[in-house]
Amino acid sequence: MAPQILSPTESWRRIDAWLATHVASEFALLNPPATPEEIRQAEQILGSQLPSDLAESLRCHNGVSAWTSFLPEQSPLSANGIVEHWQTRMDVAAENDGLTPRPWENEPWWHPLWIPWAESADGGAQVLDLRPGPDTGCLGWAGHSGGGDFTDSWPDLASLLHAVAQALHAGADVRGLRPHLTTRGSLWWEEDGCDELNGDPLRPAPIGLPQVPPRK
Repeated sequence: MAPQILSPTESWRRIDAWLATHVASEFALLNPPATPEEIRQAEQILGSQLPSDLAESLRCHNGVSAWTSFLPEQSPLSANGIVEHWQTRMDVAAENDGLTPRPWENEPWWHPLWIPWAESADGGAQVLDLRPGPDTGCLGWAGHSGGGDFTDSWPDLASLLHAVAQALHAGADVRGLRPHLTTRGSLWWEEDGCDELNGDPLRPAPIGLPQVPPRK
């Protein structure tokens, strides 16, 4: 039997608790929940309803106030940030015939039904694919200068958030990446055996929360 995937709300609750305990400065970057009106406005501009797990995630945190690395290779966007990134991609794609796959590529540079939920440091986006079909709702990448890539996609956003929560609390990895702490006390994700980042040492992040001794 496949393990039960936590809801985005429960995964964020566990992620929040870990961040607040071990990297409070990054926990402070998480925005308050998005309002129903902010979600409705985003859906109106995008022309489609947000996937339920993305809407639920936004109701936990409306993105972050500054780019952060506490999720593997990405930083979550606010509802407004989702719209801005989507509009920018649509504008660039329209100017450069980026909505049509080239003969040598499987995916276009951009698609109107790709909803960016997070950004990488180089300006790429992790997107939810809302195109109809058996894989609708899956997570893939749309590179800053390249096309879409869904070759190693997550089935949905809930699965990714669940994996992150498990990695922080149970010592699992997220597609081969494990949590580490930088010398500045920030969370960073790297492969096992990696002990430095840009010449600065990395150390494995603590797993779980401190145990509270039982009352006598």
